Amino acid sequence: MVYLAFLLFFNLISCFPSSHAQNTDLKLPLRAVNLGNWLVTEGWMKPSRFDGIINKDLLDGAHVQFLSTKLNKYLCAENGGGTVLVANRISPSDWETFRLWRVNESYFHLRVLNKQFVGLGNQGVKAVSNTPTHSETFQIVRKDDAPNRVRLKASNGFFLQVQSETLVTADYTGSSWDDSDPSVFNIAIVNTLQGEYQITNGYGPVKAPQVMQAHWDSYITEQDFKFISANGLSAVRIPVGWWIAQDPNPPKPFVGGSLKALDNAFTWAEKYGMKVIVDLHAAKASQNRFEHSGARDGFLEWGDSNIDETVAVIEFLATRYGGSPSLGAIELMNEPWAPDVTLDALTKYYKAGYDAIRKHTNAYVILSARLGPADPKELFSFARSLNRVAIDVHWYNLFTDMFITMTVQQNIDYIYDQRSSDLDSWISANGPPILIGEWTGEFGAKNGSLEDYKRYTKAELDVYGGATFGWAYWSYKCEENHWSLKWMIDNNFIQLNMR
Repeated sequence: MVYLAFLLFFNLISCFPSSHAQNTDLKLPLRAVNLGNWLVTEGWMKPSRFDGIINKDLLDGAHVQFLSTKLNKYLCAENGGGTVLVANRISPSDWETFRLWRVNESYFHLRVLNKQFVGLGNQGVKAVSNTPTHSETFQIVRKDDAPNRVRLKASNGFFLQVQSETLVTADYTGSSWDDSDPSVFNIAIVNTLQGEYQITNGYGPVKAPQVMQAHWDSYITEQDFKFISANGLSAVRIPVGWWIAQDPNPPKPFVGGSLKALDNAFTWAEKYGMKVIVDLHAAKASQNRFEHSGARDGFLEWGDSNIDETVAVIEFLATRYGGSPSLGAIELMNEPWAPDVTLDALTKYYKAGYDAIRKHTNAYVILSARLGPADPKELFSFARSLNRVAIDVHWYNLFTDMFITMTVQQNIDYIYDQRSSDLDSWISANGPPILIGEWTGEFGAKNGSLEDYKRYTKAELDVYGGATFGWAYWSYKCEENHWSLKWMIDNNFIQLNMR
């Protein structure tokens, strides 16, 4: 904390005059668009950003399973970790799944379900260490003409071998790729992450700064702000990561430069008469395990012990932008996941983050509702004790079987019926203003026509237009066309019809 405070002393310099700016000219409701995949990477939105990475399928957080070709059994961290590795499972589950921590293009740490790392033991290979060292480092050697056929070389220079179903050792020197070789495995990559950690660590310290700077300079420009404003939108919601507070020298593998891009956004927003919602999309230790939270390996580890360092990021943002006439709001966290992020920890953080902002500005503070098994109204009573606060909820007719099995008309009816009813109940509960901070033109039904998308987005605009703080479309740009507001506008798939 002393180091962080020292760093903040030099970085907490406002880019704009008038600390304690009141930001009282905010006209609600806002009509906004998210600038996703700009300052916080989401690989699915533009997969080609990862194309220059060697072994791009073996990035941090890749979930991999190893099937012994000799035994036709899966490598397994017994009990999910804390003891030896075995090779006796005929089908894989969590115990047989390892999460990669990438050291470079060929060397990795293997993290197991209970968060220990695989390493060398006195007798056999074990997963007992909570911190990876040289002993917990393995080279994944791929067969040239069959990259899913691999061998694992340990730090002692020998290969892992399955001597039996219950004995895995690191003492093999053979070089065969035959099925009968005890050191050969078929690797299955069952899940991947493509976030900021993966792209920066994947390209490495030499190439990553060049790749990221080129992206920041070209993905969103002043012309985009001009386009957004010309189409009647009044604000942008900009996701940022915790590492921005330590720009230009954030902890590795993150690279500096995103802060200058955010500075530019405020300048352009002021020029075109728009407001900026700065959204802490990625908190250190990950508040939801998704790639867009900056997670290294998909474990959610944010909690009470991370509150102070997360508040420091919020104070950095409030200090730097609190004097800008374009600051509309600061969102304290994006999509915390219930029940892992407890309501107690979240409200404790929200109060501390709110207090930090109020030292510098009276701009709105946005509290993201928890995803998962949580009542969106659970924050209402807490929020009533604060001033100029809004609640952010995210609505997608996606991601569950219910929406996938619905017809187009049923998806539209769901907006007019269920979404409208939920919004009305929240507003009538006399709670804080509501922001529909993420929604999109895509829906679960397949093969929708142009007219289907027009009717669906009209339903969303009709209903979400009643949100008292406003709404923000996800996202401005995306290679999945219906997720891209710019594409939707250019191709006449949405009629904004701003009131």
